[in-house]
Amino acid sequence: MGVIIRSFIRKNRKTVLFYLLFLGIFYFVLYLYGVRADALNYIAFLSFLVFLFLGTVDFLLYRRKAGELEAAFGGLPFEMKSMSASCDLTEKMYQDAVENLYREYIRLKTDTGVARTEMMEFYGLWAHQIKTPLAAMDLLLQSSDFSGSRTGEEMKMELFRTRQYVDMVLTYLRAEDMSSDLVMKRYPLDDLIRQAVRNYSKVFILKKLKLEYEPLNAEVLTDEKWLVFVFGQILSNALKYTDSGMIRIRGEAENPGVVLIGDTGIGIQPEDLPRVFEKGFTGYNGRQDKKATGIGLYLCRMICERLGHAISISSKPGEGTTVRLDLSRKEFRHE
Repeated sequence: MGVIIRSFIRKNRKTVLFYLLFLGIFYFVLYLYGVRADALNYIAFLSFLVFLFLGTVDFLLYRRKAGELEAAFGGLPFEMKSMSASCDLTEKMYQDAVENLYREYIRLKTDTGVARTEMMEFYGLWAHQIKTPLAAMDLLLQSSDFSGSRTGEEMKMELFRTRQYVDMVLTYLRAEDMSSDLVMKRYPLDDLIRQAVRNYSKVFILKKLKLEYEPLNAEVLTDEKWLVFVFGQILSNALKYTDSGMIRIRGEAENPGVVLIGDTGIGIQPEDLPRVFEKGFTGYNGRQDKKATGIGLYLCRMICERLGHAISISSKPGEGTTVRLDLSRKEFRHE
């Protein structure tokens, strides 16, 4: 109420000043003509009562108008209620402008939704179609002279990475609206980790990296598909930037819901650490690699936030990187 009163006074300050000035001139002129003081005071009192009555009525109308506008704009940008017609030309122009902007917003939102749906359908179709030639290439490699050789294994690894990128495209498109694709259950944490490890077993073998895995023996309330993708993306990054040594997966002693995935790779530069979860950020290592997209960790953070988990990274250049996944339940973002 205080805000409305102050706004009303500011809006009508010129009217109040004009009334006081007019009353002063009127009082002064009548005084010069010798009108008795009690008559002058009576005139001033009556005019003040009229002014107060009209001001009160105007204030009530102003407050009602403010309430109507608040109700009309309160649902923006999702809904805008109708507003009562205004006699003030300036106010009517503002109302028309807001209504036109809202209609344009709805049109753009509809067009964007249609375009996004068409894009997802296209990429979904493309992802399924491209898997056919990839599978054919895999069969050709198995039956070729390269089968079992170092070159053949490296070619299979490139095919595996290509499949990864295809899956990342679909994940990127679906992650923006993942609420319709969530199945929240309690899962044994070790089962989810083993799924991700199995997907990358050939990479471990090809790079001759050791996996040190300590079972966590814990359950987590999550979505299986999305969390396995997060585990897989973390393992993919660890394998990409680790040429020798090992990758270690373990739990946190004081918190069974925390998973630590560490490697002995090249590590991350200190100035890059605060930005590794930003969309499109590749950092020093990504620029050296020339193939980094800067999307993987961004997706991991987005998915973890919407599942109610937390993810963080610590690293030292030349010593390795550790990703900490806190899978204890936090506020679940159902979007």
